[in-house]
Amino acid sequence: MSPYADVPASAAHADALPDDGLVIGGRRFRSRLMTGTGKYPSLAAMQASLEASGCEIVTVAVRRVQSAAAGHEGLIEAIDWSRIWMLPNTAGCATAEEAVRVARLGRELAKLAGQEDNTFVKLEVIPDARHLLPDPIGTLAAAEQLVKEGFTVLPYIHADPVLAQRLEQVGCATVMPLGSPIGSGQGIRNAASIALIIENAGVPVVVDAGIGVPSEAAQAMEMGADALLINSAIALAGDPPAMARAMALACEAGRAALLAGRLPVRAEASPSSPQCGRVGT
Repeated sequence: MSPYADVPASAAHADALPDDGLVIGGRRFRSRLMTGTGKYPSLAAMQASLEASGCEIVTVAVRRVQSAAAGHEGLIEAIDWSRIWMLPNTAGCATAEEAVRVARLGRELAKLAGQEDNTFVKLEVIPDARHLLPDPIGTLAAAEQLVKEGFTVLPYIHADPVLAQRLEQVGCATVMPLGSPIGSGQGIRNAASIALIIENAGVPVVVDAGIGVPSEAAQAMEMGADALLINSAIALAGDPPAMARAMALACEAGRAALLAGRLPVRAEASPSSPQCGRVGT
């Protein structure tokens, strides 16, 4: 068992930050780190990691839970849904039509977990089984339908500023651009595009996929992302709870740095010590 398992990451410092928290679909969360439930070596490792991360939103693959896929048996019972907000996702859906059907099942899954008013869905439309890149056309079509049905839609997308604006216009509660391909650990490979999304968005921007180490998590938050969703980097770490704790601290540090405001970048050096009273003057 990791020594970090029983230490909530955000508890000690959250109140010290000048931050009103993350608001999605009218619901407020203190933690800006979302995590997932896949790829962990065991349910016990997942439980310890969720605790160490201090997260309040956890995404669950509806199809894997329904089919009792390997590693997902007993998953719903293993999480305290009175403390954690469920974010059902449509992973495994290749078309908009499939994603809409699975989102409806996800809403029922949340109800079974005791969250009667949970309309959240992480929308994934991914026809590309090799690279796992989202379909922008299918994502937009599914988002439009799900918003009409009253869902709080969090769409997973390429870092496409135009698509992000269009999804916001149809009523999505967030946009979730990928930093790099799912599970790749390549970090933020498209910082300029994500920066444009952040600059223009009127809804929270959640960087999702590709983050591999805490420095990359901090980078995303320093850029102005409102939150992060990190699964593989935690679940596949040598010590998942320890990495969960590290990611939570990095998320907080990046957010605090953003709010503090960095020093201006200069072309030349600028001395930090007074110039008066130097020897020989």
